Formats: sequence, structure tokens, C-alpha cells
Amino acid sequence: MPTREIALLTNPAAGKGKGGSVRDHALARLREAGLSVRSLQGRDADEALDLAHQCVADGVDALVVCGGDGMVHLAVQALATTSTPLGIIPSGTGNDVARYFDIPRKDPVAAADLVVANNTRTVDLARSGSRYFVTVLAAGFDAVVNERANRMTWPKGQMRYNLATLAELRVFEPLPYTLQIDDRQIELDAMLVAVGNGPSFGGGLRITEGALLDDGMLDVVIIKPMSKAGLIRTYPKLFKGTHVNHPQYEHHLARSVTVAAPGIVSYADGERFGPLPLTVECAARALTVLA
Repeated sequence: MPTREIALLTNPAAGKGKGGSVRDHALARLREAGLSVRSLQGRDADEALDLAHQCVADGVDALVVCGGDGMVHLAVQALATTSTPLGIIPSGTGNDVARYFDIPRKDPVAAADLVVANNTRTVDLARSGSRYFVTVLAAGFDAVVNERANRMTWPKGQMRYNLATLAELRVFEPLPYTLQIDDRQIELDAMLVAVGNGPSFGGGLRITEGALLDDGMLDVVIIKPMSKAGLIRTYPKLFKGTHVNHPQYEHHLARSVTVAAPGIVSYADGERFGPLPLTVECAARALTVLA
């Protein structure tokens, strides 16, 4: 049989700079297994995306990313609706997509073994215009926290988001939303609206608990107004998905949803996605994953 050729695209800054080291371990395992590997990294996100598109156009047998959810997000823009599968060597901070597929998050050699095994699964993506995402679109309090954290230069890592969360809690008020969920329009005030293709974001926060990757549907979660103290008490429940029992929690399934609220810039897969209003649709069976 001909040798499989894969492209390994790395974000060396992922996981507080451990991306390069993780890549080296995975690369050695892939080559040891007899795969032909193009090891690539872009000087910036634009160049990395160009490299991803070129690899898919060249017909590589798989595009494997070494990084976190942001790197997966980048690769998906090139892979969506193609037959080229995505492989993941997790080296980011959140790694929610790796969680979805039970890809080892702390063992790059074991993650590389899944690439070598060449077993695939086909899943849905969420699409807004020409952009796709895998995990969750954040369009409320969580998005505002991301915006504030991105403006901060200190501290680094997770603590920056913790401080941004505390700062926003002092001033955040419920937002007026207009939602078009398939053929039904809803107007209400809410703390946040999240549109999930998968169940979690932000390193295991299961905001859209129960979302399935292959059901052809999006999961729309609304957190209606609650006190700041109530929001703080509810936050730990997101890690277990038990927030679904809160009286201010609301859940809908949809093939398409339009989310509008003033002054919000949405985030998806942890990346800045775009200002509201946005329409998101389910792109059924749009991605193949080595898992």
C-alpha cells in the first residue's frame, strides 16, 4: 500500500509554549509508524490558514493539528465539507474538541496513535456565513469576559480570565435578545445565549449539556436574568452540566438560529467570531475526524 501522507500543523505557542515539545513527541511517533509527515507552522494565523488550505488542495491523507481549540478552529475552515480528515494532537489550554473524541490530552504519543490507527468519525459543524465552528458560540456574559480579557496585557493564562470575570460581574446587566429559532421568534432579557454544536467550551464548561455532534441539530441555551451571587453559585455547576436544573435555564433544539443583542461580539471555539446579529446553521456531516 502507498505510504500515507499527513500534514502536521503546529501552534508552538499553544499551552503556554509547550506546543513545540508536544509536536516533537508526536512527530517522532508518526514517522516511526511509517507515515510521511509534512511538519508545518505558520508565522501567524493567516499563514497557518493558507498552509492548511494548501495541504487540503494537495490531497494529503489527513491534516493533523498540534494545538488547542483555536488551532482546530483554524483547520476546520479548510477541512469543512471536504473528505480530508482532521487529526488532533492536543497541546492547548481548553482542548474541548479533544474531549469530545476522547483523544488523550496529556499524552501526545497516545494521541498520535489515533492518527496512525486511521479510524474516522463524521460529525456536524455549525456554520455562520462562510465560517464554521466545532464547539460553542458564546454570545453574552461569557463573550464580554473574553473581550475584556483580550484587552488585558496582565496577567497571563487562566488568571487573566478569572480577573476579567470578576471585573465584568461588577457591571454586567442582562441583555435584551431577539432570537429566531427556526420559525419561532423570541424576545427576552438574558445573561447569555450559547449556541452549541458540541456540549462544552472553555476547558470543560458544559454549557450546552446534552448536545450531540451528529444529530443534525444545534443546541440553543438561554440563561435568563439572575443575581450576580446566583451567577457565581451556578458557575461551578457548568463543569458537571447540572446547571440544567436551574429555573433560569432554557434549552431549544434548532437547525438554524439568529441571535441579536446590542454591543456583543461573539466567540466560537474560543476565537473572536463576529458581532451580533449572527445566523448560525447546522452543517450536517461536514467534518471527518480521526478518533
